[in-house]
Amino acid sequence: MTGATAKRSSNSKVNAAAEQLFNRELEDLPAELRWREWMLRVEAVIFASAEPVTRETLACVVGKDCSIDLLIDDLREELRARPYDIVNVAGGWQHRSRSAYAPAIRASQAPTRSGVARLSEHEAAVLMAIAYLQPVTRGELSKVFGKEVSRDTIASLRDAGFLGSGPRSPTPGAPYTYVTTKYFLSVFGMETLRDLPDLERLEDAGLLSRQAIGGDPAAEPESHASEDD
Repeated sequence: MTGATAKRSSNSKVNAAAEQLFNRELEDLPAELRWREWMLRVEAVIFASAEPVTRETLACVVGKDCSIDLLIDDLREELRARPYDIVNVAGGWQHRSRSAYAPAIRASQAPTRSGVARLSEHEAAVLMAIAYLQPVTRGELSKVFGKEVSRDTIASLRDAGFLGSGPRSPTPGAPYTYVTTKYFLSVFGMETLRDLPDLERLEDAGLLSRQAIGGDPAAEPESHASEDD
């Protein structure tokens, strides 16, 4: 056995022992106190995480028969009078400031935990088009905008974590397609792509036309969110 293998084996044993020592069920506590402790654990995990926390992750700190949804409901009820909430985004839960306090946060100029990259108007428009039309090629995007969408624009959105690679297009040359990521959903406060604003309304306002690339404007966007976040 090599040193690296021995170290991995040792770490696995330590992790297994720690998991056995961590009391998830809390059977020695009265039901009310047990529920309260589960609530605090779940809130602590969500608060500490830099990303939305999945149901599977939260299940690691509560009893096997505990309802995560009911715990979250109770936590949100307690936070009703606070300037922040626990919201369901990108397949998990995350603490978010309430929108009513966004002006105060911006006015303070305090650095926020999200550290979201600032997008130009053109980058934001390209990102919106990709969100609705994905998986979509750069050439198809250029048809939508009536001018070339540069590789630099795509690279900027990728570097910001908003885009990932989709399947190769079946068109000649098999160009790359682009899709949005879970980070995109998280930043814009969406659980899935079905939470995007109504496409027909955007078309009526002249902001986006799926017909420009021969698509169906009535079709609902499918979830192609990439894991490359």
